[in-house]
Amino acid sequence: MIVVAGEALIDLVPHGPGALADLKPALGGGPYNTAVALGRLGSPTAFCSRTSHDAFGEALLDGLRRAGVELSGVQRGPEPTTLAVATVGSGGSASYSFYVDGTADRLFTTPAALPAGTRAVSFGTCSLVLEPGASAYEELMWAAAAQGLFTALDPNIRAGLIPDADAYRARFRGWLPSVTLLKLSEEDAEWLGGTPREWLAAGPSAVVLTRGGDGLTVLTRDGAEYSVPGEKVEVVDTIGAGDTVNAALLHGLSAQDALSARGLAALGPDGWQRLLRFAARAAAITCSRAGAEPPFANELGEL
Repeated sequence: MIVVAGEALIDLVPHGPGALADLKPALGGGPYNTAVALGRLGSPTAFCSRTSHDAFGEALLDGLRRAGVELSGVQRGPEPTTLAVATVGSGGSASYSFYVDGTADRLFTTPAALPAGTRAVSFGTCSLVLEPGASAYEELMWAAAAQGLFTALDPNIRAGLIPDADAYRARFRGWLPSVTLLKLSEEDAEWLGGTPREWLAAGPSAVVLTRGGDGLTVLTRDGAEYSVPGEKVEVVDTIGAGDTVNAALLHGLSAQDALSARGLAALGPDGWQRLLRFAARAAAITCSRAGAEPPFANELGEL
């Protein structure tokens, strides 16, 4: 079981140019997209979050059910669902404005236990920024690491939500000793400061950098570095692409029985390059369609 911990929200995606383009609601949130992508790929997956009882909250849970994601770790509340208004640039890249005050996912509390059979827990995005839930997710990360579970972190920076950048950067560095796999974009890395080698020295066994259409690079604790190019595709938008990479990495590692620091160290150049190519293919499919619509296993072929 791979547990994905973090927010579920509604993306309001523009259909057409300009600030007043029609907006279409779409299921979203970085952790939510990761959980759906893992379910579509066939990995046993559970979601750990807090969602609203409103219509958007019900729709989010229905999306997880359709993907085969287990929901016993989802808390519920009467507060409204978080909204994220997406703006898509000329190259398909997306930026977001968030409506988060008093929303359900912010009130997440640390669960007493993770689902039976949990092998890995994935964290990231808004859930590690917005209090009081951020502290609860942080406690869950520390507890998972203390149990020897594989922990994955995708900070997926949303700078507009971070009131104190320096405090967040310090908090990020404090997470690293509890992280097995760090995945982030080049833009996230630039915003956070530091280097992958510095982060590796603090705890993670591997750091995967996504470089948009240029592909992916992994740097490992033993000093290795491997890269693959991006898959050529006509980009509709990039919504959910990084979340798809996150899911593809976790799915691929599970398929290779490598959800551990030792497993990552044993992958070698062939294992890493196959895994990165698989993740690049998955992200390309997501970019080829509107909104966060990650691929199913039968669209990707073998790892």
